[in-house]
Amino acid sequence: MVEKSVLIDALKKAKEQAPERKFTESVDMTINLKNIDMSQPKNRIDEIILLPHGNGRVVKIAVLGSGDIVTQARESGVDLIMGPEEIERLGGAPREARKVASEHQFFLAETQVMSLVGRWLGPRLGPRGRMPQPIPSGTDIRPIVERLRKSVKVRTKDKMSFSLKVGTTTMSEEEIAENVDAVLKRILSKLEMGDFQVRSVYVKTTMGPSVKVEL
Repeated sequence: MVEKSVLIDALKKAKEQAPERKFTESVDMTINLKNIDMSQPKNRIDEIILLPHGNGRVVKIAVLGSGDIVTQARESGVDLIMGPEEIERLGGAPREARKVASEHQFFLAETQVMSLVGRWLGPRLGPRGRMPQPIPSGTDIRPIVERLRKSVKVRTKDKMSFSLKVGTTTMSEEEIAENVDAVLKRILSKLEMGDFQVRSVYVKTTMGPSVKVEL
């Protein structure tokens, strides 16, 4: 694993080398893999990773269902709630459905409506890797929502490289380093040969140059 001090040094360099901007930039990390046959679905990574400090950005969550799950969704302040009728209506409005799929990072759905979701929204959510997490009846979704608000999704498909947001320039290097560490630990745990299958790791601000993390 990478020492925290090494991550902090790389993040400091990334911030220092970035041109000054009048807006808050995101801090991204890129992981390049090697010696993996990504044509085999079993080797692909599809993970939701909890960041200790969140990534500093608003994470939009949609809840699909009816009854108690809707009550909990309102209490949790989720960004979108859809009942069965709305799910079906959206299925006939592809432009609106695409917008919903692209604007919301995570979807939760009552198990009773999953067949409806698959039928009407699957073509919009599936290709984006945003099919809902099924929620059995009686489950308290509030802690799930809180966890997702500090999480990021990693989905490699057949690519050997992927990037994700791990913070903003207003966050401390220590906080971002802990986020990067959480991502690396999760990814390495999914690789058959661990860090031997990581070619390189880079960090950068949105508009700044990439800085290599020494592994």
